[in-house]
Amino acid sequence: MTLARMQGDMGQLIRYNKKGLTRQRGSSPTKEMVILIFTKILYLSIFLILPLMVSEFSWWIVLLGFLIMHLVAGFIMSTVFQMAHLVENVAQPYVIENGIIHKEWAIHELETTANFSRKSKLFGWFIGGLNFQIEHHLFPNICHVHYRAISPIVEKTAQEYGIPYHENRTFFNAIASHMRMLYALGR
Repeated sequence: MTLARMQGDMGQLIRYNKKGLTRQRGSSPTKEMVILIFTKILYLSIFLILPLMVSEFSWWIVLLGFLIMHLVAGFIMSTVFQMAHLVENVAQPYVIENGIIHKEWAIHELETTANFSRKSKLFGWFIGGLNFQIEHHLFPNICHVHYRAISPIVEKTAQEYGIPYHENRTFFNAIASHMRMLYALGR
């Protein structure tokens, strides 16, 4: 975890506190900051300090493995998010004054998000259901194992109301759509 990332997390926590959301949850800014710092220290202890203490590898190999793990995970996550949000046909709305978008939240999610590889159980397992980005956005508190079952219902409901339901059948179709979108944006 980099210092910049940690500062970003703290900045987000401060904005969260300014809105009063921390107190609404029955917590306090101090308690949330302690939790944040404790979990960062715990994470670094488990994934960096503990391997340094118990493995027979040199410190630089452990550090290299830690960095490679983050690079690979970051690449996978950024690829998944690009395939879900920066492909053809998804809306890229402009934010009006004061950060307001004049659309209902659910409609905005459907217009700006796309699913991909819905039929691939292996792919869905590998990325934790994030290939069902529409359902992930609409139902954030539902376990990802249910996205496959609810996606046809969401798609049918969207069609009934004339709201787009974007999907790329395969991951490679999503990559091709992403590349075409990048080309169009570059022009």
